[in-house]
Order: sequence, then structure tokens, then C-alpha cells
Amino acid sequence: MKFIVSILVLLIQISLMAQKPIIQGHRGCRGEFPENTLPAFQHALELGITVLEMDVCISADGQVLVSHEPYMNALYALKPDGTPVLKSEEKAFNVYKMTYDAVRKFDVGSRGNALFPEQKKVFAHKPLLQEVFQLAEDFRQKTGKHIYYNIEIKSDPKEYGVSQPATVEEFSEKVWAVMAKHVAPEYLILQSFDFNVLKYWHKSIQSGHFSQVRLSALVTRKGPENTCAELGFIPAIYSPNFTSLNKAVVDECNSKGMKVIPWTVNERTDFQAMIQMGVDEVITDYPSRMLKNL
Repeated sequence: MKFIVSILVLLIQISLMAQKPIIQGHRGCRGEFPENTLPAFQHALELGITVLEMDVCISADGQVLVSHEPYMNALYALKPDGTPVLKSEEKAFNVYKMTYDAVRKFDVGSRGNALFPEQKKVFAHKPLLQEVFQLAEDFRQKTGKHIYYNIEIKSDPKEYGVSQPATVEEFSEKVWAVMAKHVAPEYLILQSFDFNVLKYWHKSIQSGHFSQVRLSALVTRKGPENTCAELGFIPAIYSPNFTSLNKAVVDECNSKGMKVIPWTVNERTDFQAMIQMGVDEVITDYPSRMLKNL
């Protein structure tokens, strides 16, 4: 009888482990270090995070840099002279109209971020995508861990030619050129809210122009059925705001062969709810906090 009980306990433990989602570090680990910076990605890797989530924009000289907004955010950016960027100045510092050398002179870490009081205050710049790859690939070589990248192309049709390249083709080609040079495609996820971007990547993958990378549809309130209908194909990943998710949606995605990766889950109770729903991965600003729940 004791042997049977032990086997049952072991099976239950294995079942629970299988339900635990992979944790992605949102913008590195925005709640703990300045977002989308080398210190944030380094910290996430040292914590044991193996999927780094980040955003990319394009500079005036065609460099692919890691930044959530295509401008300097007044919440945390300091100008080269050390004074804070004002809200009224944000759009004047449009990174698509600035050379990368000019972008790099802004400090986006020393002020901290009032929305994330636990965030460490450290000097940091907006890095090139290739710098993040080099950092993480060096870590991979030293540790032997597989490191994955979930890269969002920050694109908005209203901003075509304003704060980003005029076409999604040009934007995508620049991003793919950096990806292809530094990372094997099986370690890459390409995500976007702009379905024009995802359609172009799908077409390019189908034609063999791009290698096979996983495509992730970022949505706020759009359900799986409408997402697939609007895209014209079934993406590898359905990535919704976690507040719009329920078990029925997860099951629907699974029936279509899509993984479910909600964003941005920062509270332990919400994280536990996602586990119960059976999501595949979770994007969070607080990797340390979520790791304690596994």
C-alpha cells in the first residue's frame, strides 16, 4: 500500500511540474532593473530566466536598437547633459530621427522608474539588438543553458514613416538581418501587435526568404478565432493580456495548435491562476517574484 501511495504522490508531482509555465523576463526584468537594458537582461539570465522578452525600434542610421517606445520616455530618461527628459519633449527625441550614437548618449537607468519602485537605479543606455544577443550568447556558452528570445517589432500603422520605417517590409528586413547573423532560428520568437508585420514574416518564412521562427500574435481583447481569421494563418503563439484569458480560451488555442503566453503577469495570485488555466509560458516584470512560486 505504501508503495502505491508513493507512486501516486510521484505522479501527482510530475503532473504539477508539467503544468508549470516557463517564465519570460519582460523587457529583461522591468520591475527589478531598468527595462530593455543590458543590466536587466544580465540580471534575468543570472536568475535562471531562459527566455528574454524585448522590443525593437530603428534609428535614423538604420540600426536595430532595443527600446519599447520609439522616443525617449519622460518617466526615466536623462538627456546627455544629465537633465530629465520632460513629457513635452518626448516626441522631439524620436529615435527614428536620431543616429544611434545620439541615442546611446541618453541615460535610461539612473533615475529609476516611479511606476516600479523596486527597480534598481543603474546607469544604462538603449542597447543595440546585437549587443543583447552577444551578452546572452556569451552567457549561453559559459553555462551551457539554452537561451531564447521573444522579440517584439514595435509597429503601428499610424507611425509608418514617422517613428519607424515607412513599410513593415523594411522594418522586418533590418530586424531579420541582425537575428540571422547572431542566433539560430529555433531560439527565436517574433511577436507584434501589428498584424501587417506578422503577415509579412509568415509570407517570408513560407517562401524561404526568412528561416522558420515562431510567430506570436500580441492581442489585447481579440479572441483566438478572430486573431487567426484576421491573420489568415494560425500563429505558433497566442499572446493576450492576461486579464482577458480564461480556461476556455486556453483550450480553444490548444485545439488549434497554438501555445498561450499571456502578458504581463506581475502578482503571485494571477500567476497561480495562469498555472491553473494551463498556459505554456508567462511574461512578467518580476522574474524573482514568480520564480518563488514555482
